Amino acid sequence: MEKYRLSVNGKMQEVTAPADMPLLWVIRDLLSLKGTKFGCGQALCGACTVHVDGVATRSCSLPVSAVGDRAVTTIEGLSPTGDHPLQQAWEAHVVPQCGYCQSGQLMNAAALLAENPRPSESEIEAAMAGNLCRCGTYNRIKEAILTASSQS
Repeated sequence: MEKYRLSVNGKMQEVTAPADMPLLWVIRDLLSLKGTKFGCGQALCGACTVHVDGVATRSCSLPVSAVGDRAVTTIEGLSPTGDHPLQQAWEAHVVPQCGYCQSGQLMNAAALLAENPRPSESEIEAAMAGNLCRCGTYNRIKEAILTASSQS
C-alpha cells in the first residue's frame, strides 16, 4: 500500500491504496464520490469517464499510481451547483432515462466542448462514439451537446 496525494475536484486528497488500484475505485470507495460509475471494467463503455488534466479518461483502467500530480475532475466537480451548460441542456432535452451512463456521457461531452466549442453533428458523433447508452438516447445526447455549444 502506498500513499498518494491527488487533486480531485480542486481539493487535495490523500489516500492509501495499492499502486494498481484503478482510479475509479479510489474515487468511489476511498473518496466516497459515487457519481462516477463502473460499467465494463475494460475502458470500453465510458461510464467511468472523468477528466485528468481536462482530458476525458476512463478511470477503470488508470491505476492510481499513474495519476501523479495531474488534476482529476469527476462529475461532482463539473459544476457543484448543476448549472454547467451541458447539465442544463441534458435536462432540457430529457436525455437521461435510467441515468447510469450519464456522468460518463457528460464528462466526455465536456472534454469535447473544451477542445472544440462548436462541434458539428459528425464531430459530436465521433467524439461520443465510445460512450455507450443502453437506453439509446444518442439523438438526445447529440442535441443537448449542440444546445450547450450554442450557449458558450
